[in-house]
Amino acid sequence: MIEPMVKRPTPTNHEFCYRALQARDARFDGCFFTGVTSTGIYCRPVCRVRTPKPENCRFFNLAAQAEQAGFRPCLRCRPELAPRHASGQPLGQAWSMQDACAILAGQAAALMDAPHAPDGPALTVHALALRLGISDRHLRRIFEAQWGIPPLTYLLTRRLLCAKQLLTDTPLAVSQVASMSGFTSVRRFNAAFATHYGLNPTQLRQRHAGAPGSVKGDGIHVSLSYRPPYDVAAILQFLHTRELTGLEVVDTTAASLHRTLALHDGQQWLSGWLLARFDADRCRVNLQVSDSLCSMLPTVLARVRAWLDLDADPLPIDQLLHTDFPGASGMRVPGTPDGFELAVRAVLGQQVTVAAARTLTHRLVTRFGTPIDTPLTGLNRLFPSPQALAAAQGDELGALGIVKQRQAAIVALANAVLRGQLSLNSGADVSTTLTQLQALPGIGEWTAHYIAMRALRWPDAFLAGDVALHKALGLQGTGQSAKAAQAASRAWQPWRSYAVIRAWARLASTQASVTPGSE
Repeated sequence: MIEPMVKRPTPTNHEFCYRALQARDARFDGCFFTGVTSTGIYCRPVCRVRTPKPENCRFFNLAAQAEQAGFRPCLRCRPELAPRHASGQPLGQAWSMQDACAILAGQAAALMDAPHAPDGPALTVHALALRLGISDRHLRRIFEAQWGIPPLTYLLTRRLLCAKQLLTDTPLAVSQVASMSGFTSVRRFNAAFATHYGLNPTQLRQRHAGAPGSVKGDGIHVSLSYRPPYDVAAILQFLHTRELTGLEVVDTTAASLHRTLALHDGQQWLSGWLLARFDADRCRVNLQVSDSLCSMLPTVLARVRAWLDLDADPLPIDQLLHTDFPGASGMRVPGTPDGFELAVRAVLGQQVTVAAARTLTHRLVTRFGTPIDTPLTGLNRLFPSPQALAAAQGDELGALGIVKQRQAAIVALANAVLRGQLSLNSGADVSTTLTQLQALPGIGEWTAHYIAMRALRWPDAFLAGDVALHKALGLQGTGQSAKAAQAASRAWQPWRSYAVIRAWARLASTQASVTPGSE
């Protein structure tokens, strides 16, 4: 292992990157890629092949940059499995100093990273520019200034790497892979694949026939990497405390999570189950997905990465928070695979203990959730759909012990999601969503920021009015605890969500009888 470093390696620092490559340091997985001029291949820094000579190495921030330079992805370390580059994330205190162009370029990259909707139109640079509220020309200019490549090159690389993973890890037909990856035709997909990778999709699949990731009759098996340190015990304990019977099972001893999940593919609801097991030695999560969700695999993988915060880069986060929260560098912000579910649970958790919130939510799942058969012990229920809760009557919800204010909030949430007025997953515009949430009855600032922290994956959410947070910061009873907490939090921007999680964990370790947070 190389000596501790508190910054990301950059391709301009050749020696820094090469030492990380020699050490196969997983802390920098996905932060840069190595193009080897003698082979024409680019690899992750954790690749187990023999380390190339320094003079044969070129370093790139993004896989798209390596591919534009003419390098092909390594079939052994598989760059598509690396943690996502933090292209759309703030870079510590420097984030506040970034200009608007850099922020827009990061947002554009994040939107292109999002999985393609199987029934939706393929994303284009023009559509992306419209979503960002700028012209095509301006988008190309700022993107090339920030990343050194055109946005179309970045988008094409993302599509090809997504297709590469689907071809390797699933039995999907090539036509399905092409569509799910965002290609408008199989012909264009085959041509792009052959041009960039030097073999056609069928040849790639044949090379990986019988690999560990192939189908075994019990679902799809894939691996998701993360950057260490990662406090597996902490995130499992957080989720275990909030576990819902029938919907999810968290096994802290086996370091695994099981749960059911329903996704809408644009035409119908698809339901199934997930099984995630942490492999701390290899810095990865081994994921098993039911065959019924196979056609939505890119979306499932993106949801799981967000749920377990696998794309976080601990180095800049800990650099900012270590002084106030030492010894917590591996803590992540637990997310959710279903933003609507998390929002409903947040409403039910308002001003009650976690145990009380869990009881109310369990009643809701039992009453309005759909039964499902799974091969996993303890999983037999889906969370209620927006349709089911939008149609729920007040007396039905009241019989579960849910007060009128929260009844109204749940029904309003469900209707907003059904009408397409509200998106509650990572990638949604944070400021707009916060405003929309707080315009709904029964949803205030605390609930909106809790949803932003866990469902929208906003790293700078801050629950200024949280009582447990006040206790953890020693501000309880000051008379203006929320204002004092808000003032203290300025030093933690733009990583205040991580500060909240660390504060709650510190409180839990000193007061065993207190369960911080809600939901």
